Amino acid sequence: MSSVDLSRCRLYGILDLGYVGRADAARVAREMIAGGVDIIQLRAKRFELSEITKLAAEIHTITSDASVPLVINDHPEVARDVPVEGIHVGQDDRPIADVRGMAGGKCFVGKSTHSLEQAAGAEREGADYIGWGPLFATPTKPDYVPIGLDTIQKIHAAVSVPIFCIGGIKLGNLSEVLAAGAQRVVIVSGLLQAPDIAQYARSAKELLALQTQT
Repeated sequence: MSSVDLSRCRLYGILDLGYVGRADAARVAREMIAGGVDIIQLRAKRFELSEITKLAAEIHTITSDASVPLVINDHPEVARDVPVEGIHVGQDDRPIADVRGMAGGKCFVGKSTHSLEQAAGAEREGADYIGWGPLFATPTKPDYVPIGLDTIQKIHAAVSVPIFCIGGIKLGNLSEVLAAGAQRVVIVSGLLQAPDIAQYARSAKELLALQTQT
């Protein structure tokens, strides 16, 4: 079982190859780490498993040197060949017990949830954390209806595992998200499309730190 303390992780960055070219992935991972991102997820929706595994190995050499957990989206099989720390799955993917088995039992497993019922179900399944969203409309998940900020306090009252709010979160609305009760956030396009990825992440971490102090 993973030894990563997810409760200490606040800023979750997704290295999405829908936004980042394959040749730029390692550079972007380094910039995310330089900015203080606590967890990096590799999302490569249109790539073959063999290429995802190869890229995961490259990225993991960078993240492991910095003691930043690397999460693989959708493909627990990658953990058989690369010692990644986590796997993330969606509602339509395999049950968490199966994911753990495929990953060799050594990874933490997170699950995307979009309702209180799904969140409670993920916790019962044994999810180590949940993604909660999308809070706002986002091009990353265009088919999902935003669930809004008023759900944040409800979800924190409903489950006890770490909750990472996701979906359209950017520096411009992060203060609003935190004021609504979020403790941990996922940023995708805002981070990846920033002119200075490291500085963008630092600014997000500063806001998260202020929320902790209040």
